[in-house]
Amino acid sequence: MRRTKIIATLGPATSSPAALEQLIALGVNVFRFNMSHAPHDWVRKVTKSIREISSALHHEVALLLDTQGPAIRTGDVAKPYDLQIGDIVSFTVQGQKGTEGISVDVNYPYLVEDIHVGSVVIVDNGNLRMEALEKRENELICKVLTPGPMGSRRHINLPGVDVRLPALTEKDYRDIELAFECEMDFIAMSFVRRAADIELLRGIIKAKNSRIRIVAKIEDQMAVRNLEEIIEACDGLMVARGDLGIEVPYEELPIIQRRAVNLCLAAVKPVIVATHLLESMISNPSPTRAEITDIANAVFEHADAIMLSGETTTGKYPMECVEIMDRIARRIEQGKTVATYVNPIPPKSPHQRMNAATVYLANESQSAGICVFTHSGKTARFIAGLRPQTAPIFAFTPNLDVCRNLSLHFGVKAHVIEFHNDPNEILVRMQARLLSHGYAKPGDSIVVVSDLEVGKETLHAIHVHTLK
Repeated sequence: MRRTKIIATLGPATSSPAALEQLIALGVNVFRFNMSHAPHDWVRKVTKSIREISSALHHEVALLLDTQGPAIRTGDVAKPYDLQIGDIVSFTVQGQKGTEGISVDVNYPYLVEDIHVGSVVIVDNGNLRMEALEKRENELICKVLTPGPMGSRRHINLPGVDVRLPALTEKDYRDIELAFECEMDFIAMSFVRRAADIELLRGIIKAKNSRIRIVAKIEDQMAVRNLEEIIEACDGLMVARGDLGIEVPYEELPIIQRRAVNLCLAAVKPVIVATHLLESMISNPSPTRAEITDIANAVFEHADAIMLSGETTTGKYPMECVEIMDRIARRIEQGKTVATYVNPIPPKSPHQRMNAATVYLANESQSAGICVFTHSGKTARFIAGLRPQTAPIFAFTPNLDVCRNLSLHFGVKAHVIEFHNDPNEILVRMQARLLSHGYAKPGDSIVVVSDLEVGKETLHAIHVHTLK
């Protein structure tokens, strides 16, 4: 069983029922909806299809809604400007008319205040770079450093600037309501800059009495500076290398990725490596050698999940992308570098020490799997964070939403079963599920983690069970 999870972003290339069924069969664990582009009616239709298909296949997957977040954008232009090196561009705010060169308005009222002369302004996801030459009233005069077209509503990055934008926009609030309506499992919060941003969303979720979990996206220098507090506040982290790669120097990006993954491992929080993993396959049928190595490195680093974006939204080869990602992850997981990983988590409580003992026992006995009975998923998540060397983690829960959100966690395959008062009956159901799905065979040993009710006491127990 592949332990690194695959996230696929849905779009025109992958939203039909036939395509969704094929993606699930190929091993997609989480479907992402990018709300920068996704209309609400389309999201409703596709989520309904996913739930119906996954139910028919008896294979639950998770749904992740990715907010657009606060974005600085240029206004509309009559036709794209063909900018050349040295051209002067006037960015205006507060209704100011440009006084020099090519003029375009910007939706961020503090642009002129927040930028220093000599700073670099990045436009259109890094395609255009400009230098701030002069600040006038409600007008920033810039010189083009790299040529290219500039059309309407282009995204602007201001590296190093703590932009004064709300953590959630009006559009984000509407999209979050859609997440509740469609019973999403995760909300990915874009442009998180500090822990307080996450707590704002957490309050909305609690008010709805929802179990939706929060994935924080780190996309700028402020998030990198506050990385540890963000990880502590969120339920999972996404290293969003698109905007982040624009905001930080190129050579810093792999260092930030490695640090983010290691901090998440230490905090027992799932971490996603995202963006440009198979970018060339949007139009080409095979990956570059660098992309193969990039995916392999994410697996070597023990990321919980790797994500496809444009490759599966508008790309020509979405199924091939998932298949290639699956093949690479499976092969790398067989290597000694992954198998001999030493986890940095020091168990703190008696319950955590018991879970650590479970993983040690599974590793030493070459167990065919670790079986966890859980109501909330907490035990399964912690054991996944300990990264068992070879044993997959089979989580059994009576709660469908817990089953789905465990789809993001490394090495976990979750199943819904009804819990009975008789422990033997639960073991029989667990064994039948493992054997019928081909996860194990008679004679295999598995390590079982469960809670036993003895009188009024709840005992946490580990035992080795031989399948019959």
